[in-house]
Order: sequence, then C-alpha cells, then structure tokens
Amino acid sequence: MGLELYLDLLSQPCRTVYIFAKKNRIPFELRAVDLLKGRHRGSLMPLILHNPLLGELKSLHKVPTLKDDDFVLTESTAILIYLSQKYHTDDHWYPAELQARARVHEYLGWHGDFIRGTFGVMLWTKVLAPLIGTQVPEEKVCRNRTAIDEALDKLNARFLGNKPFLTGQQVTLADLMALEEMMQPIALGLDLYEGRPQLASWHKRVETFLGAELCEEAHRSIMSILERNASKTIPIPAPEAYPNMLKWLSRIP
Repeated sequence: MGLELYLDLLSQPCRTVYIFAKKNRIPFELRAVDLLKGRHRGSLMPLILHNPLLGELKSLHKVPTLKDDDFVLTESTAILIYLSQKYHTDDHWYPAELQARARVHEYLGWHGDFIRGTFGVMLWTKVLAPLIGTQVPEEKVCRNRTAIDEALDKLNARFLGNKPFLTGQQVTLADLMALEEMMQPIALGLDLYEGRPQLASWHKRVETFLGAELCEEAHRSIMSILERNASKTIPIPAPEAYPNMLKWLSRIP
C-alpha cells in the first residue's frame, strides 16, 4: 500500500508532519481526518480520536499516525525522525553529526515541557470550550498568557540568541516544530512577536525556507478558525466527547 499519513491540519503536530513530507517530496497518501466532525476524546495536542476513518488504526486513537505498509507509528517527533531516516532527507533537518543532533533533541525535549500544552490552550479557551457550553476561568486564561510570554523569552534566550535558527545555521526539525506551535495563537489574534524582533525574523526565515505556497496550504485550516467560529460553521462535538473534553479543560493550570 505504501506510506499513509492520517492527519488533520488543524492540529499542530499534524501540520509539522505534513509540511515536512511535502517539503521533502516524500510520496504519501493523505488520509484526512476532520477531528471537529469526528467523535474525539480529549486534546488536540495530539488529538485523541474515536473515528471510524482510521479503520484498523482505530485502537491507536491518535493523530498524526503513520502507516507504512504493516508498520504503524504515532507521535509527531517519532514520525519526523522516521521519515528523515527512511527517505534520506537533507542532513540539516536531523543532523548526522552527534552534537548537532543532540542540540535538536535538546530542543525537542524542552519543547515538550514548555511549548506543547501551553500554546494550544487558546484554541480551547476561544473556540472549543464555548462549543460545549463552558468557559475557561479568566485566571487560567491570564496564567496561560503569562506562560506563553515566559516560554517565548526562554526560547529566544536559550535557543535562538543571535543564530538564524534555533540550533544553528540551518533549519532543523526543531524550527519546524516550533513554527507550527506559534501558528495557533497567531491565528487566534495574539501578537507573539511584539517586542521580540529576533523571534519575528526567525519566523520569517523559516517560512521563507519552507515556501509561501506550502505554508499557506498547511496553515489554511488554522488561519480560518476564527472566521469559521464566527460564522458557526464549526461542528458541535458529539455528546460522548464532552466528558473527556471537560477533563482536558480541567487540566489547564
């Protein structure tokens, strides 16, 4: 059957995998999953599914999911590394040199602690929670805004500094992962880069490298989310999804 990718481009990890595969001309069959129409359980980071489209992958309940003949893999970082190794993508993405690769892993570990789970909260507060008739307490919204600012400052100081990209002179998986996390709060109207010219320039460099056409294609779903919300064209989640959505909302610090 060949390579299949189960993705919803509303999800940051899915966009990362999609952009990487497209940019590197990796042949794949896109299995589009519309999570807001499906019956999902829990979070968009990555969103946990209960969707019949996944067929034999249903037991995994996750996107992004890679299926390469009989081999099935979840988790965006694992998928990116697998694709880079199998398809021998340019070395700058996931460097062969030990210390350069370690820097990529260093960022990916930090990303999981400080970026994932922080930058996606705004989608819940502005769009998903109201869909099920609830609200995130204002004090949590304020704490999340503070956490975003702190993460951006740490990102700039610890990783970017005066370099063109997060781990050095070239784009790596680290830059792609970070960029896609930035797109969600940006799409929801937050000016992430006010007073942060170095990060603004970094963002522009990464998008320029990826190409405007690919970025527009990959970002179309998230960049239209407020418009879709205002026009009430976002489907209401199935009632059986509410308990797990409420559980995730309760975990927002």
